[in-house]
Amino acid sequence: MHVQSEALDSRLEDFLAPGRVAEDLPALFPLLAARPLLAACTALFHGGEAAVLARLLVLRELAARAAAPRWSRREMSAHFAYLDPTKLDTIIKRLADFALLDWDAEDRSYRVSPLGHQVAAAVASLLQFSGGDEHGLGFLTAQLAGGAAAGRTSVEHLQQVLGRLTELEEQFAAAVRSGSEIQLKTAQSRLESVFLWMEKGTQVLHQILEAGELDDAGYRVAQEIGQRQSRLMRMAGVFSRELAAMARQHVHLARGGLSTAELARWLQGLGQRELAELAQGALSTVPEPAFVTPDVMLDVAEYELCERAAQGRPDDTLPAAAGADPTLHSAGKVPPQLSALIHLLSGLEAPLAVADAVVADDYPRTAYRFSLLPLIGEQTADPTLQELAALGLRVAQNGPGMVAVERAGVAKIDDFTLEPARG
Repeated sequence: MHVQSEALDSRLEDFLAPGRVAEDLPALFPLLAARPLLAACTALFHGGEAAVLARLLVLRELAARAAAPRWSRREMSAHFAYLDPTKLDTIIKRLADFALLDWDAEDRSYRVSPLGHQVAAAVASLLQFSGGDEHGLGFLTAQLAGGAAAGRTSVEHLQQVLGRLTELEEQFAAAVRSGSEIQLKTAQSRLESVFLWMEKGTQVLHQILEAGELDDAGYRVAQEIGQRQSRLMRMAGVFSRELAAMARQHVHLARGGLSTAELARWLQGLGQRELAELAQGALSTVPEPAFVTPDVMLDVAEYELCERAAQGRPDDTLPAAAGADPTLHSAGKVPPQLSALIHLLSGLEAPLAVADAVVADDYPRTAYRFSLLPLIGEQTADPTLQELAALGLRVAQNGPGMVAVERAGVAKIDDFTLEPARG
């Protein structure tokens, strides 16, 4: 093992700048301290995909027999009769050489080592979230919850969660900026898929902060995670507002009220033959492939500069405007709940509970008022909403829970408060 460590140090120096020592790098020190674990993972995952799958199969099967953890060589051959005997011998020897399997010379049996159980458990956790956790947030939240329950919360793990939340927020903000109904609905669906994991992450953060096990750096990361999750949850209202604005405007596209999203869905439902027939006669320019080699580039340049210039430029002016029938539709009237909410909040000098501001006579009016809250303090291009957005207020969260309402069809509502924004 000492010879292997010296060889590793020698190879590692090739990746470092001259004069640098691996042991002096703080980011590299934890990896050097975990050499046995990393060596075991390297032995397990090194090589082709087929070899890696076969090693994982053997290790997981051996670790799964908890009632009888010791395996004789004959039992292994019988259990893995579907594997080639020579390949099985190679796999068992490799797992044993890198301490994933322990050999007991007294009773001549193998058993999965503690290191092997750690690796098998990590693989099992990854496989558990491989099917339905397309955004990776479920796996990170589960690992964070497990570390918090064991009292071993890692700042590095918190940073991984924060990084994933930051990426999601950037993607959702890009969907809002795009102004595309398709992208907005896709982002809305993605937000719904990660909403449950964000709620669980909030509960885990409360447990971690109450335990007081984090240092100052970890506490700052945990606070930023909470703020990031709060902004992501508010995106649900932003999506609903933008989609509602598109729904009010799409009647101006045609007398039939077709939107670009409906046209895109119709085109996506057509087959290749139908699309080809639809495009026939609609495309006036056929793209020609150009191979980027010096000879071809010279030929193309000579043609563009000489022959095409001699022929004159084609007429690319736009056709004259055609007359169109005036639309018989107009934008819908602004709901009276908007003006009522603006009147209620104008000149607000003392904090006001959200429940007192948004709960109206019935549930639809209450839901509409509540969906307008994320707009306060933000910029909007919708002239009907600019007056609400310009109110000098902010939404503050009193606590992670909800307060009881029990009226107008609303059982509970988030414990938020509307208060004057600080200058």
